[in-house]
Amino acid sequence: MFDDLRPHLAELRKRLGLSVLSIFIAFVIAFIFHNGILTWITQPLNDALTEVGRIIETQDKATWSMKTNENNVTTVKKASSSDSASKLEKRLTEAAKIADTKLSLILEEAATAAKELAVSLKKLDDANISNIKKHSDFEGKITTHQVGGAFFVALKVSFFAGLLGAMPFILYQLWLFVAPGLYSNEKKMAIPFVVGGSVMFFIGVMFAYYVVTPFGFQFLITFGAFLYTPLINIEDYVGFFTKIMFGFGVAFELPVFAYFLALLGLVTDRTLIDFFKYAIVIIFVAAALLTPPDILTQLLMAAPLIILYGVSIFIVRAVNPAPKEDDESEEEA
Repeated sequence: MFDDLRPHLAELRKRLGLSVLSIFIAFVIAFIFHNGILTWITQPLNDALTEVGRIIETQDKATWSMKTNENNVTTVKKASSSDSASKLEKRLTEAAKIADTKLSLILEEAATAAKELAVSLKKLDDANISNIKKHSDFEGKITTHQVGGAFFVALKVSFFAGLLGAMPFILYQLWLFVAPGLYSNEKKMAIPFVVGGSVMFFIGVMFAYYVVTPFGFQFLITFGAFLYTPLINIEDYVGFFTKIMFGFGVAFELPVFAYFLALLGLVTDRTLIDFFKYAIVIIFVAAALLTPPDILTQLLMAAPLIILYGVSIFIVRAVNPAPKEDDESEEEA
């Protein structure tokens, strides 16, 4: 038995070796351009931080408008009091010059007190203004907590980009591994399988990047931004981001795998229809495992997967429909 498996294991080792080599080559190329790739990866987070800052500033203005107006009125009053104190100080100084000695000393003391009052009022106004500005600041930042954090992030980002770049070649190697067990007409589907698998994977990545992450990041950051200042660790963010991208990329391969199984005669459209109620549960479990632990991101993955499952039913019906006699016997039963 082992002798029969040995050629297949050798072929599998060859395909895996070529796939790993392609990933390494793509990784080296991606590392050269890791700054641009990292900018692309962090763009959704920067946009979310900017949007959350705008929301918080708007909320601050709405919440503190009455107090701000009161502060403005108080500042005006204090400013006028400061001016009055300055004028009083000047008049008292002039009166001291023309008064006798005893009255002059009293007027000079009053002028000094008025001057100190004006200075105190001005300092109080400056403190109130700085407190108002400080309250409206939002300083969300992307940080690193490790000495070599930037370097390891560059490696992770390059590996992520390398895996994406090598995906078509990896799918081609997968096809070459299973092709010997197919008929000649089935082997002609190599190009559609590779192209379709690559396109659906990148559609999943783009859907996650342009649809899921803007809503997901903004929701997660806004949730606690009124109480905490978001200082996002870049190492955690890259892992968070890649998990979302690969999760959606793999999820969007569902129609391709359904087509491939139908081509092998392993499933029919009736099989997928009967399995639909179980597929709903599996889809939500897979969405929980492939996405971060928040309900919004899980729903954003589960909803397209349900739609793709429906599309897969039509694809399988076109490739390997259930025999009509089976449908008729089920209807009679």
